[in-house]
Amino acid sequence: MTAVDGDQTTGDTYDARALQDKWQARWAAELPFQASEDPGDDRPRSFVVDMFAYPSGDLHMGHAEAYAIGDVIGRYRLQRGDNVLHPVGWDSFGLPAENAAIKNNSHPEKWTYANIETQAASMGRYGVAVDWSRRIHTSDPEYFKWNQWLFTRFFDRGLAYRKDGLVNWCPQDQTVLANEQVVQGRCERCGAEVERRALNQWYFKITDYAQRLLDDMDQLDGGRWPDEVLAMQRNWIGRSTGADVHFEIEGRDEPVTVFTTRPDTLYGATFFVVAADAELAEELCAPEQREAFETYRSDVAKLSDIERQTTERPKTGVFLGRYAVNPVTGERMPVWAADYVLAGYGHGAIMAVPAHDQRDLDFALAFDLPVRVVVETGEPDPAETGVATAGEGVLRDSGPLDGLSKDEAIERIIEVLAERGTGEATVNYRLRDWLLSRQRYWGTPIPIVHCPSCGEVAVPDEQLPVTLPELKGAELAPKGISPLAAAKDWVEVDCPSCGGPAERDTDTMDTFVDSSWYFLRYCSPHLDTAPFDTEAVNKWGPVDHYIGGKEHATLHLMYARFFTKVLHDMGMLDFTEPFARLTNQGQVINEGRAMSKSLGNGVDLGKEIDAYGVDAVRLTMLFASPPEEDVDWADVSPTAALKFLNRAYRVMHEAGAAGTPGADPATGDVELRRITHRSIDQITALIEDKRFNVAIARCMELVSATRKAIDSGPGAGDPAVREAAEFVAVALSLFAPYVAEEGWEKLGHVGTVAAGNWPEADPELLVQETVTCVVQVQNKVRDKLAVAPDISDEELERLALASEKAQGFIGDKTVRKVIVRAPKLVNIVVG
Repeated sequence: MTAVDGDQTTGDTYDARALQDKWQARWAAELPFQASEDPGDDRPRSFVVDMFAYPSGDLHMGHAEAYAIGDVIGRYRLQRGDNVLHPVGWDSFGLPAENAAIKNNSHPEKWTYANIETQAASMGRYGVAVDWSRRIHTSDPEYFKWNQWLFTRFFDRGLAYRKDGLVNWCPQDQTVLANEQVVQGRCERCGAEVERRALNQWYFKITDYAQRLLDDMDQLDGGRWPDEVLAMQRNWIGRSTGADVHFEIEGRDEPVTVFTTRPDTLYGATFFVVAADAELAEELCAPEQREAFETYRSDVAKLSDIERQTTERPKTGVFLGRYAVNPVTGERMPVWAADYVLAGYGHGAIMAVPAHDQRDLDFALAFDLPVRVVVETGEPDPAETGVATAGEGVLRDSGPLDGLSKDEAIERIIEVLAERGTGEATVNYRLRDWLLSRQRYWGTPIPIVHCPSCGEVAVPDEQLPVTLPELKGAELAPKGISPLAAAKDWVEVDCPSCGGPAERDTDTMDTFVDSSWYFLRYCSPHLDTAPFDTEAVNKWGPVDHYIGGKEHATLHLMYARFFTKVLHDMGMLDFTEPFARLTNQGQVINEGRAMSKSLGNGVDLGKEIDAYGVDAVRLTMLFASPPEEDVDWADVSPTAALKFLNRAYRVMHEAGAAGTPGADPATGDVELRRITHRSIDQITALIEDKRFNVAIARCMELVSATRKAIDSGPGAGDPAVREAAEFVAVALSLFAPYVAEEGWEKLGHVGTVAAGNWPEADPELLVQETVTCVVQVQNKVRDKLAVAPDISDEELERLALASEKAQGFIGDKTVRKVIVRAPKLVNIVVG
């Protein structure tokens, strides 16, 4: 039941449930939120996208906040007269559906689409103004066909490739994970501790775009994207400038290359370290060290990258029985395998300069290796203190570098290395290629056929989509390899190139592939000749405003940016960044903690809506804090929101019943008009600045002022009251759409309140005729004066000194000083 009931047709209170039923039906019939593709529609276009939901169940409190924020932005642009595209879709492939199907001996498709329908019904009830005609599901063949089409284009361009390598393996979900999907050494999905395994996998070559991903952040700076997200992306890409240095290894024909940001310290390199899990370590290991190395490598495989790089762990390693040759000194340097060097960084090997790198120093002291200072910083000897001197200083004991500063020495040593053919300047990135293949069923099949004669062959366009075979129950159970491998009738095919016997690739794509371009599909969701209509996308795109959680800062957002750049290079887009503006929403928590059934602090969105109505829940959510901050549901009050909505409804109802549409507001109460137009001006600026909570507060103040004008002023029939009530309806349409629609209708209007009714503030009504000046004597308030906003300091001082109330406190004392801050303050100092 709703908390407030009444006759919503004739009474002065509103029935939240009745209004929801009425306006949902009206919107469904009239489709007021459908974007126009009419070539003659010359309204500005606004493309607003919410990060689409995963259909794991009904909408929850987090969805309630995210969709409310996106809806305010979309509705505001519609109110401002824009042609708004605010679409809806579901990210419907993925592990949760597959795991649920295995548990229930069902099929993930059935589970997924049942949840989609549940969420769609709830979203409609929640009043989100979306264009339902553009609805997409990524698990539909008409969608994932184009995942496969794009994959084959990436494959043709050398951006999709397969290789052997060490990967992150989730033992619980039985699949590989991209680096970005490992959080603190654990699977970001299930929380299981991630292992490292050597497997052959598919990758997207995102590293080819590393520098462009950095450079194009210039388009996103200046408040367009949150600074925190941009910082996280820059850190994840991790650009480092330095040099590649080539070290001869005794007994090996080819030199080994290491990357270093401090080639100036090369004269201080005293040993050489290879990542224990790198193939190079196995290759370099001398026979007599083989057993010790294999034991050590097995131990390292149990550690996450986070654990390996922490400075708190004691340094471990094993000597490989081989020596490298320092290219500038000719000295023999022992080669060690260690866990603190990662196979994925640089070339998987480093030159160790213990005097000037703390991890190298810790290792040197643990294994009694030489420590040689080559940068004079004035600090104590690292070998004695155990603290590396990482400062810049001046080079010493470094041959031609002696006496040079860091920058001078780097430039000179690179010249020396280049002259000798033993090194060159280079740039390195922390970013690794995107591992996209998954050993699970419920995803897009990778459109590659493996032929003994032709190798890897892309499935031809006319054979797309490659759909999934029918598996269920135990057949879906993870086995360490894809369940698709057991579907022999599906796997065994003719090679598209030579016609001989071949096999399909049995892995599926990471679902982040689906979400890397879905926003483009919204512009032509049912097109069957291409993934999207390029002309339509270039008209709508890029997305003007994107709304979602910051947990995607180095996952989805990075991948979407990469896809956009590739598609631009393919001539399919005329922009290079997908999202012009980004808003991150905070979490909805309860009692200071994340909501959880196990903690007993979960809040059911459906029950809250049943108790208070959609408008009150939405208003409560948006009034609680700015979008990016967390909302603690224990600290907010839907009851208070409901009371305000009832007051607002009565104001609109009474103004509509007493007045006449079209009456000239200029003939109404001037003071209320000033309040109304200040409200228009302030709320407009607040919405533009995404300070929705303050905008709601200003709306509450306007309702109070209008109520006062009705009860003790000119009355409900005054044209200024109608003007105020109309703006209440327009402003509330962003936050509480049901009561706003009903109020707009009560005010005598036909059609939705949402469509282009936002007024402009009258500048003349924004000018204050008087302001209140506080008069203090000895810093205590003694009087208040109504003065002109542009009053001079001299005139304000004269008025303050002439104030009878102020004179009563001055008495016969001498005025020693008068401090004037026109037009708001005068402080009279006496003594």
